[in-house]
Amino acid sequence: MNITKANKVSIKQAAGIIKEGGLVAFPTETVYGLGADGLNPIAVAKIFEAKKRPTFNPLILHIADVKWLKKFSSVKSEKVELLISKFWPGPLTLVLPKTDVVPDIVTSGNETVAIRMPDHPVALKLIEASSTPIAAPSANKFGHLSPTEAYHVAKYLGDKVDMILDGGKSSVGVESTIIQFQDDKFYLLRPGGLSKEEIESEIGKIETGIVDPDKPNAPGQLLSHYSPQTPLKFFNKKYLDKNKKIGMLFFCEDKKLFPFYKTKILSSNGDLREAAANLFSFLHELEHENLDLILVESIEEKGLGIAIMDRLVKASNKKF
Repeated sequence: MNITKANKVSIKQAAGIIKEGGLVAFPTETVYGLGADGLNPIAVAKIFEAKKRPTFNPLILHIADVKWLKKFSSVKSEKVELLISKFWPGPLTLVLPKTDVVPDIVTSGNETVAIRMPDHPVALKLIEASSTPIAAPSANKFGHLSPTEAYHVAKYLGDKVDMILDGGKSSVGVESTIIQFQDDKFYLLRPGGLSKEEIESEIGKIETGIVDPDKPNAPGQLLSHYSPQTPLKFFNKKYLDKNKKIGMLFFCEDKKLFPFYKTKILSSNGDLREAAANLFSFLHELEHENLDLILVESIEEKGLGIAIMDRLVKASNKKF
């Protein structure tokens, strides 16, 4: 297991791996990313191979300095600049017109590129030391639960990664919010760690993006994703069976609905930030319980509840 505690020495070693075209899993505030040199098409191809990720599903470029943006996108917009000044570094990805510097494999042939600046000291130091943007999706097998701790990465990818930098548990716990800027309008493509309401408070109304699962222009747009290897369904009495080992994921309290084999509570005081931070960690734990079924409680779709429900709906769509 190639997990290495993140420090000055190991970050320098990891940057060397990136420069040489290798793969490094690293922490961000959202989830752990599987990173490669975003300007090296051969290195980026290794991400798709390791994850078994379809090449039509684009990646996010992670940068460490706002000044880097002009190299990868020629967009000029006061509202884009406002979002960057307000929310970068942070869990916000912007889909913008790309320059020719960005390899087509990163964007899956789209004329736009997804870019963000992560809010995690290890991620920023790694990108800076690598002197290149790092292309990185979540560090897991495609379609599986996103990793929020280093051992989650090791469980899924093991020796497919040259180094796993351990920077502790991800604080946000769900992927970044993705919005696209096009024709002077903003479109929500994926709800995530920054709420739609917070963004709209700065730039006004965001339109609902038109998502094409067959040709996504940003990650997280497929109908089935983020799934445990145990069937997951939203709570319904028809699924209750005393002959099965059933786990239950509650939002804020155990409602004693059934003698479940295992229960988890996302946030005992109903804090959506805490619930989001615990979501994937608790699903990983339930996945390890050898259950027949995981049931989950619906959450009101407001603020981060929108992102949590997005992940749970996509997890429930997996066919077994």
